[in-house]
Formats: sequence, structure tokens, C-alpha cells
Amino acid sequence: MTDFKLDNRYKAIVIGGSAGSFQGIVKILSNLPANFPLPIIMCLHRLKHVRNGFVEALSIKSIVEIVEPYDKEPIKKGKVYLAPSNYHMSTELGHYFSLSTEEMINNSRPAIDITLGTSAYVFRDKLIGILLSGANKDGGMGMKYIKDRGGLTIVQEPSECMIDTMPKAALSLTTIDHVLKIDDIAEFLKQLHKQYK
Repeated sequence: MTDFKLDNRYKAIVIGGSAGSFQGIVKILSNLPANFPLPIIMCLHRLKHVRNGFVEALSIKSIVEIVEPYDKEPIKKGKVYLAPSNYHMSTELGHYFSLSTEEMINNSRPAIDITLGTSAYVFRDKLIGILLSGANKDGGMGMKYIKDRGGLTIVQEPSECMIDTMPKAALSLTTIDHVLKIDDIAEFLKQLHKQYK
């Protein structure tokens, strides 16, 4: 297993995913320890007319609490926040979320680029960005913003993805720190957790 040379400076993790990412997300969440020390901010493309059941499906395997935040909800460590269906979710400087119904970006609302980009603006070099399988280029620019602001970037190994467009978009736009399979991303988070004990 890779030695990631981690430290405890990180304050948040942001994850983006679309088509083919659900099983990977479930595996990542199911491997998180109960006292995981950082907030995890997730933006996943989802059907806008299906508002119920998604959090419940993810929560079956996760020890860590998963919530869809309300507008202006403060960001707290040890929780997983999922962008609500049909809302863009931004991270704001006071460490809270804002939700909006502005125009779709990359044919998506929620747009991964918005969540990743605003998180990069707030957390700068204390952010870890993870981008998983997906069928469009949403998230590519967001990962570039994270890298440009000194954050750590990870994409799912394209050969493992059901649809590799999303991680390849990020790889084409910036230098990604780690290209990992889902099992290794889960191991990465376990190693990160050890830095905070």
C-alpha cells in the first residue's frame, strides 16, 4: 500500500461523482471509522425529481452520519454532507453551506464544479478533493481549483471507472496528486484518520 506521507493539517474532504460512482461511494463510506475527524462534503449527480431514498441508501453502510444540509447550515467535523437533489451546494467563508437553484452547469444541478470550487476557496491548502467515475466533465475545473490553491487531489483510476470521462477531465486540466482505485481511496482515508488520533 502507498505511503501517503499525510499530516493533520487538513480541515475538510470534498468528493464528486456521477454515473458509476454509487458503489464506490458506498465502499468509501462503509470503511470510514465512527469518529472520522473531518467533514466530508459530497456532490453527486442525481435525479432531480427523486428527492427521497438516496441518503437512506448511503446510510445503510455508513457509520458516519450522512445529511443533506439546509441553507446556511454550519459545517461540522465528523459528518458527511450530501448536496440535495436539484440544488447547487456552495461552501461559504464562514464555514457554512449555501444552496441555490441557479442555472445548471455542465447540464447538472447540483454541479460538482461549484461544490469543489467553493470548497477550495474556503479551505485552500487544507482541503482534500476526490473525484470519482462520471459521464461528463463536471468536477474537472473544480479539481484544478483545489490544486491551484494548494489542496491535495485524488481521482479514481480511470480503468476502474464505469465511465471514465470525469476523472480524465481532471487529469487533462491539472496535475493530480494520486490516481487510486476505490479500495486505495478507502485505505487513504483510514491512514488520514490515524493522523488525528
